[in-house]
Amino acid sequence: MDTFGDFIGTIQDSTHQARVKEVLNWVSQTFPQLKPRIAWNQPMFTDHGTFIIGFSVSQKHMAFTPEEAGISQFEDELQAAGIDHTKGIVRMPWNQPFNYALLKQMIEFNIQYKADIDKFWRPLKRG
Repeated sequence: MDTFGDFIGTIQDSTHQARVKEVLNWVSQTFPQLKPRIAWNQPMFTDHGTFIIGFSVSQKHMAFTPEEAGISQFEDELQAAGIDHTKGIVRMPWNQPFNYALLKQMIEFNIQYKADIDKFWRPLKRG
């Protein structure tokens, strides 16, 4: 967790800090093959140099993004769970339980989908 210490230290609210630590630790423990890093001032995890999942915080929520393809793959699950999201971000309010099951599915999807991708981001679909 040393990688994320400075980032976590910038979070003013101690309960938000605790949630961020909990989630990032959970990802590290559940997916030990992923590499933690800070990029664009945000915590994220990569696999063989490719982006898997990134996190951000605001006053109202902790958010994560598995890229648009990772969100669209789970659109039905997000809607069924009533989770606020856009094409690019999933928002988990501070005052609600964190949906680890869905996060796990999204991370597993990205690891599998991007197993043979050698770029940081998914290739853009053309056509």
